[in-house]
Amino acid sequence: MSSNPRKPVLIIGGSGVVGSLAAKALRRLQPDLPLTIGGRDVSRAQAVAREVGLADATTVDLSRPDLGQPSSRAYSAVVLFVKDDTLNSLRYAQAHGLPYLGISTSLFEVAPEVALHMHQPTRSPILLGSAWLVGAATLPALQFAREFRALESIAIGAVLDEQDVGGAAAYADLDRQSKATPNTLILENGQWRWVGGDAALRTFRDGEGQDVQGQAYTMLDPASLAAATQAKSIRFDVAIGTSAPRRRGEPFSTEIIFELEGTLHDGTRTRVRHELMHPEGQAPMTAVGVAVGVERLLGLAGGAPVTPGLYLPHVLIEPEYLLRRLQEFGARLRRA
Repeated sequence: MSSNPRKPVLIIGGSGVVGSLAAKALRRLQPDLPLTIGGRDVSRAQAVAREVGLADATTVDLSRPDLGQPSSRAYSAVVLFVKDDTLNSLRYAQAHGLPYLGISTSLFEVAPEVALHMHQPTRSPILLGSAWLVGAATLPALQFAREFRALESIAIGAVLDEQDVGGAAAYADLDRQSKATPNTLILENGQWRWVGGDAALRTFRDGEGQDVQGQAYTMLDPASLAAATQAKSIRFDVAIGTSAPRRRGEPFSTEIIFELEGTLHDGTRTRVRHELMHPEGQAPMTAVGVAVGVERLLGLAGGAPVTPGLYLPHVLIEPEYLLRRLQEFGARLRRA
């Protein structure tokens, strides 16, 4: 492998579309961190490992408590890019006292993971990374919220091109999460509500001023923002369709529209709008969110290694840091 004494990060699903990008992003941020690309097809994993460098590959079997890993293998963290219905990946991390980051568990699915943590709360730091694009909406929103003395509302609209769903694992997540429940949780006038039908729909303007219709989507973002702010109304909507560049015949992009309303520190009541766009779609932004989460868990950036506990991204990661990293990896930010 390498003379580097650090143990590798096991990236389960690291040969997929987003997983491979995350491995490359992590390599760019942490050139000396060993990686192990895990998947069902070891030849694909080996190809990614060669491309990333300072990496090897392994076959992962999520049906087994040991993930099919020999006892001689040792890792520094476990990162999961697929939905693990067995939760063996989390159990494996806990059994070895490893940091764990998963990105595929929706808001209404977190109970089994929470229960595993509560059963063994001193075993592993667990980062629930299932916010939109692993924090690319929540953390910038918190950065923008610093302009306010008091927030009334946060409305986030994400534009996902229908050609930009991602690989098989990402499509499975989107399909499962959209079909599992007909209603979505939002915060409205200080009360949590499950909304469906017309109440779950919201029209907002994309970055080129065109109206798009979004639908409330059950991610961790509203719960995170409600915990971190005093906003009375918070909702997160996703519009899936044709992104603005593709309407012009160009490759798809992804956008996140932030609309915050409240009172500024000087007493002025106002509404502000920020637009965060990546011209290559959602995958690069997700990859950065994962890479930043891993380096934070391991204490390679932003502080010491994280102690055992159950964490949301905004608890561990400085919002300005993630926003800066997103821009370094090609995202464009505009105050509109």
